[in-house]
Amino acid sequence: MHSVGFVPSLPREAESTIGYCLPRALEDRRAALVVAHPGHELRVHGWMVLAQPIVCVLTDGSGRSGHSRLESTTRLVGECGASEGPIYGRFKDVDIYSAILDADFEGFIDLAEELGQAFLRHHVEYVVGDAIEGYNPIHDLCRSVINAAVELANRRKTNPIANFDFRVIGQPDLNSDVSRGEEIRFRLDEAALGRKLGAAEAYLELRDDVAKMINEAGTGAFRFEALRPVISAVGTDGPVEEPPFYERYGEKQVSEGHYLRVIRYREHILPIFEELQNHAKR
Repeated sequence: MHSVGFVPSLPREAESTIGYCLPRALEDRRAALVVAHPGHELRVHGWMVLAQPIVCVLTDGSGRSGHSRLESTTRLVGECGASEGPIYGRFKDVDIYSAILDADFEGFIDLAEELGQAFLRHHVEYVVGDAIEGYNPIHDLCRSVINAAVELANRRKTNPIANFDFRVIGQPDLNSDVSRGEEIRFRLDEAALGRKLGAAEAYLELRDDVAKMINEAGTGAFRFEALRPVISAVGTDGPVEEPPFYERYGEKQVSEGHYLRVIRYREHILPIFEELQNHAKR
């Protein structure tokens, strides 16, 4: 079982009512946020303002369009009082997809090693990042790289780094996962909610997505945030369903001529998970 380090001991009845403040166990702790794409940080904007983490972003968010959205994230990071980490928009999405299809195990292992070294260098005490949801293969690989990096860094620490994830897809207030144990939930106050909505609306590349979410769920969907302890090994957790959404979507993209090959969980993603796990356990 992978140790998550210090995890706040919150009474079960307090978890859903925690207000807009860091729990005592996270106060004055150096944090890191690691996400696959620019824009994911909006999901934990309230926490970012409180924790002011170093922020690592694997890709520039260019997707198939080729247009980076890193500039919008850089502005948001600065407004939150956070700082850019050493891995920041380094890859284009198409580069990651190629690495997946080419089974570039060493490339992902090197990334986990570099991230683990960054955690040590910046004296990180807890990490927050994307969850495995089966929605996008880069999201899921980001989580596996985080888990391996935490495992590697913890070999050299007396007090282990704690590890948390958050949902990138869906509404956080409706997706509390009691099976994870003591998750940390934030209920943003009016000022914090206003800041988050303002940041979301100012993120031009995601304006349509934000408008759709508000139209479907109202602004209240932005009020809640949840950090969930990662309790798996290095991250071979399977997708939410098989075949995962990204396989079905990939088949559609290939049929329309946008891509040549479909990224598949068992053929492409699971072997990378296993290589990362094996490396971190050596």
